[in-house]
Amino acid sequence: MKQIAHTTLGNPSGKAWLNRNVVGMGITSLLSDVGHEMATTVLPGFLAVLGVSPAALGAIEGIADSTSSFTKLASGWLSDRLGHRKPITVGGYFLTGASKALFALAYGWPLVLVGRTLAWFGRGMRGPLRDAMLANSVSAEDRGKAFGFHRAGDTLGAIIGPLLGVWLLAYLHPRISDAATPFRIIFLLTLIPGLGSGIAFAVLVREKRGIPSEIRFWTTIRALPHSFRRFLYGVGIFGIGDFARTLMILAATQLLKPRYGLEHATEIAGLLYVVHNVAYAAYSYPVGALSDRIGRQGLLAFGYFAGALASLGFLVAFLWKLDFIMYLLLVFGLSGFSMAVEDALEGARTADFISNEVRGTAYGVLGAVNGVGDLVASAIVGTLWTAVSPIAAFGYAAVLMGLGAIVVYRMR
Repeated sequence: MKQIAHTTLGNPSGKAWLNRNVVGMGITSLLSDVGHEMATTVLPGFLAVLGVSPAALGAIEGIADSTSSFTKLASGWLSDRLGHRKPITVGGYFLTGASKALFALAYGWPLVLVGRTLAWFGRGMRGPLRDAMLANSVSAEDRGKAFGFHRAGDTLGAIIGPLLGVWLLAYLHPRISDAATPFRIIFLLTLIPGLGSGIAFAVLVREKRGIPSEIRFWTTIRALPHSFRRFLYGVGIFGIGDFARTLMILAATQLLKPRYGLEHATEIAGLLYVVHNVAYAAYSYPVGALSDRIGRQGLLAFGYFAGALASLGFLVAFLWKLDFIMYLLLVFGLSGFSMAVEDALEGARTADFISNEVRGTAYGVLGAVNGVGDLVASAIVGTLWTAVSPIAAFGYAAVLMGLGAIVVYRMR
């Protein structure tokens, strides 16, 4: 397999890790997540108004995630072959930013599925390429800090977005008689930060184009290090239990609805999701920086185990009908910590295994494994919830996430 030097982003190892590219990607992700999380926070309530079941929500999230996974695989390899990544990444941000506005036109689950799938297609286009560019923007000893900083910026947007969504719901509901209209207005407003993210990446991030190569798709994948493929086993096992966070918001809404009513339960669940994202943002950088000092594998396993405990927390809540806000706050916070560890360290760990020449492909493979896991997890959790009980659904998630933690820990 012929390999030629590829995209470099101008970060020799003597320069500060907090450079233009790292900051630019952080701002881009902040804007993107403001729009994404505005929609995500209110989507379960919107679907409840439309009468859509948990199984349908799980299917929507699973299909969208699987679309994203295969897109990641193809876009990562294509970027390695072309020798540059920025144009595809910018296109992905624009597509993701525009597609959620389709929810505003939905009167059932099919158009929500179309909008979600297009959004995740764009996310699949951009994700591996952005991570590869981020890894190439810093020296090896600073990758944990760079990925942690990026995830913190990403999640700052994920705090602002839900707060905006909940505030708009609280403001619009008393003023509009139709229950669905406030949700539709919020979906349209996501266009502002969503399209802004594509503009930010295009303007702020610099890329020095490399020389196109002749690497072949399957040859490149087969040539990935055996240690990296073993790492993916643990990621995959955890992933098939790691359900979409919209199901978590729906769980809180159902638990709180008997006491507070649907409208207020939706708003409280959105605020709990803000707590999740605050924990995500607060832990992302410290976890990344700590991994530069003590290693990533054991720390990642600890984060996976925290995710299993959060799923167990929802199981207990449904088993004993716990509708206490403080209890749910703790569960959401634990899930946010788990997600911070997962997102900060999976990307940084991949860069530890893979050289720059095929790093886009490797991030595509990682994304594909995560995407298939998300498809399986969301579909099974949603189906078990509808067909059996939410106790069975969250029990399944806790077991698989715990197994993933054990596998990753034993590989450290």
